[in-house]
Amino acid sequence: MTVLLQQDPSTAIGRLLQSQGVPGAEPIGAALSFALAFVAVYFAGRLVALPLLDRVLDSRGLEAHARKPLKKIAGVLIVFVAVAVAFGFAKFGNFLQALATVAAAATLAVGFAMQDVIANFVAGIFIFTDRPFRIGDWIEWDDNSGIVEDISFRVTRVRTFDNELLTVPNSQLTDGVIKNPVAKNKLRLKVPFGIGYGDDIHRATDIIVEEAEKHGGILDNPEPSVRLTELGDSSVVLQSRIWIGNPSRADFVKTRGEYVTAVKERFDAEGIDIPYPNRALSGTIDVAGLDRLANPADD
Repeated sequence: MTVLLQQDPSTAIGRLLQSQGVPGAEPIGAALSFALAFVAVYFAGRLVALPLLDRVLDSRGLEAHARKPLKKIAGVLIVFVAVAVAFGFAKFGNFLQALATVAAAATLAVGFAMQDVIANFVAGIFIFTDRPFRIGDWIEWDDNSGIVEDISFRVTRVRTFDNELLTVPNSQLTDGVIKNPVAKNKLRLKVPFGIGYGDDIHRATDIIVEEAEKHGGILDNPEPSVRLTELGDSSVVLQSRIWIGNPSRADFVKTRGEYVTAVKERFDAEGIDIPYPNRALSGTIDVAGLDRLANPADD
């Protein structure tokens, strides 16, 4: 028994099995050696490498959207190292050489089949390095909008405001324009108000500013402002510009709704009209055959 353990482990296990009369002992010994080496290296890597990686990421101050893919890559590397070590331990040959041979044979076929996957993978890398948005951000692109729930190397998952989950290929988010209203710590809202041509513009402006200053969710700095932006067909348009802090979709909808309601109630109380478009139709209608109706022919 001592002599067997001093030999190569896979050979020792095979000969030990042979001594017990087990058929096909050599292949079974090699397989057991591979499994034992893989399990040992894999769990050692999980117990040592991953906690070490967590400490490094903590020291770097990386956020959740950057931690997840890096930990996935670390897990893949641990499996790769475990397989390589187990390959050598079981005397299956040079793992890297075998892997290179298989990879060279499969490169052409896989390359054609995975063009979109590779494009999305590269786009995912750009998302992690450029950080146009993060998990929890509200983003808008094309005709879609929602809250980012997860970012991977291939797709990004976005929860819409109707509670629908969109799985978006990363290349769609890097090839076009992405709007991130919450990337900064405050957001400006533009709210138009239409008043009648006979109403007092200065009084309406004062009301709009006063209601903005009263609202607790609207910032005092930068202060609210109002500009006359349009002389419409039926109204004079005053555009209010207000700022909110720590914006999110819920804050945006709630603040805007409360603000517009307060201004409308002040306008009503002070007799300022909010007109709506009117259309006047004019012209004549010619009806053929009236003479025949007035003087019907005898039967």
